[in-house]
Amino acid sequence: MRYVVAMVFAIVVAGLTTAFLSSHVADWVVSHQKFDSSDDAENLHMLTFMATNVAGLLVGWLVGWTIAGGRRPT
Repeated sequence: MRYVVAMVFAIVVAGLTTAFLSSHVADWVVSHQKFDSSDDAENLHMLTFMATNVAGLLVGWLVGWTIAGGRRPT
């Protein structure tokens, strides 16, 4: 059951991160850099967007794993 709760939390937090946070973080990172090519800017934006989504997925998994941990039956 602990795995199921962790997966549900991971999916929910990853979805919320994608919807509300990743684009803003990627825009902020790209705006603080200088580029010679628009392709470089787009590559950094995509990398930052995906890295933020992966971080949200991991945070959701850890939160769900911790919440579902509780006490073990004896």
